[in-house]
Amino acid sequence: MAGIKSTMDLVMERAARMGVATPDEMRHEENLKKGMQATADYLNGTKPSLLALLDEQEPSQQASIRKGMLASLLRNLFLPRDEDGTKRIERAVQGIVELNQGAPDIAALCQELQTVATQYGQHRKQLYEQLKEQMRMQIEQLLMRKGMKADSMKIDPTMEPQFKEQWSRLEMDLDRQYGQALEQFKAQLTAWTGA
Repeated sequence: MAGIKSTMDLVMERAARMGVATPDEMRHEENLKKGMQATADYLNGTKPSLLALLDEQEPSQQASIRKGMLASLLRNLFLPRDEDGTKRIERAVQGIVELNQGAPDIAALCQELQTVATQYGQHRKQLYEQLKEQMRMQIEQLLMRKGMKADSMKIDPTMEPQFKEQWSRLEMDLDRQYGQALEQFKAQLTAWTGA
């Protein structure tokens, strides 16, 4: 995120030097960045509530700050590969719902999105374990054909190049399938929240 902020700063400085950005545009960009930074703090758990942070701002800045918050929250909706990713998505969904209180459609859509993310994690783990077991059995059969006992050896099929190749292919298909659904949810949320 620091890279994004510094790039944005450079673009805004250049635009200001060229006389393209108006003072209002500069303020709007600063407020968007302020909203994004507040969201980063919220997602990292250092701030308990986005609404409380938004209420602390001047009323004239709140719309731009809120837009920055929503943009940052939407960027944090992704297909989770681990427990930390799942927690981050949950926090992002909570933030979207919090900033859109009184919008039951958004809350319902966020719940569906979270269900898809959870299903992805479960499906991914299931496929991984199935492939691992399938490869373990193939290795044991190969060893038995060569007259060796697989029981006496500790077999880790995940270290085999064939496993890695097949897993990469399976994971890519899974990501594509769930990624399409996730992008549809994000597009709908973007439209509904005005982010």
